[in-house]
Amino acid sequence: MKRIIISVTNDLATDQRVYKVSKTLQKLGYDILLIGRKLPNSLPLKRPYKTYRMKLLFNKGFLFYAEYNLRLFFKLLFTKKDILLANDLDTLLPNYLISQFLNKKLVYDSHELFTEVPELINRPRVQKIWLKIEKNILPKLKNCYTVCQSIADYYNDKYNTNFSVIRNLPEKLTKELKEPLFKLKNEKIIIYQGALNLGRGIELMIETMQYLNNIIFVIIGDGDISTQLKQQVINLKLDDTVRFSGKIIPKELRTITPTADLGISIEEDLGLNYRYALPNKIFDYIQVEIPILVSDLTEMKGIIDSYKVGEVIIDRNPKALASQIEKILKKDTKYWKENLKNASKELIWENEKEKLITFFL
Repeated sequence: MKRIIISVTNDLATDQRVYKVSKTLQKLGYDILLIGRKLPNSLPLKRPYKTYRMKLLFNKGFLFYAEYNLRLFFKLLFTKKDILLANDLDTLLPNYLISQFLNKKLVYDSHELFTEVPELINRPRVQKIWLKIEKNILPKLKNCYTVCQSIADYYNDKYNTNFSVIRNLPEKLTKELKEPLFKLKNEKIIIYQGALNLGRGIELMIETMQYLNNIIFVIIGDGDISTQLKQQVINLKLDDTVRFSGKIIPKELRTITPTADLGISIEEDLGLNYRYALPNKIFDYIQVEIPILVSDLTEMKGIIDSYKVGEVIIDRNPKALASQIEKILKKDTKYWKENLKNASKELIWENEKEKLITFFL
């Protein structure tokens, strides 16, 4: 049985894309080893394939990436493998070196435009290091794919690569369990699920909640600005209408998302990574058939235009945004129902995964 070693820098627990890819490859008969890291607040992990989470001395900054990549290199070197699957640029260097040293097949999955994330745009010296890694390795890759066409086009134009697209679509929902996360009266629920990082538009949504009545904003996830967001809620005295749930594993999340009335993905245009973003939460909302409100950015707007399952933000002013949200929530659910149902049948992993298989043959 051939072994595939899959590596990521996160703690594995909430990465739905890596989970779906790993499970798909295991069902094809591959022996899977998934490598990530363990953080102090990491959720328990139970998977049908082997996992290995490294406890690191450093959890952010240059020392984290240096330690992780060095340890990953030696783990890959001394572990049985036939194929290597690197997820994102921050795992690519050790995977590429091992693939060259030992003549092993390397597959690369780019979840985003790593060198264009806000955290790097504002740190040009650090960005330059990652760009150098990208420039020296990407043109040499034969098996690579990414999450949307805009990013594939960007890489293919810049480096003359052959990136394909495998979108981060959810698995078909087989059992719809509706368990409200919070006790409600007659309020509507707006939901955000995903990383709590700079540029996700969460601060804007919290500010907008000042102008909305009988609505609760549920924030599911954790990240770099969690503390900042909670302080914003306190400062604006919105404790009763903005709720934080922290991290929730995907299986439990799918019992909660259907209770919402509106899902949001209102990222800011803070560079090419967000401009070309196609977040998996958009497809999660569609799968449980709740309408979505998205930013006026290329890939997100494309989903709205193609499937008519929600709206694009007209104005990012909090009062104007509140007015648009009120109008959306006042519409009868039948207004969206047929389009959401049709889109939920098409935009599923069961359809998308067929393209994945060809990379590992």
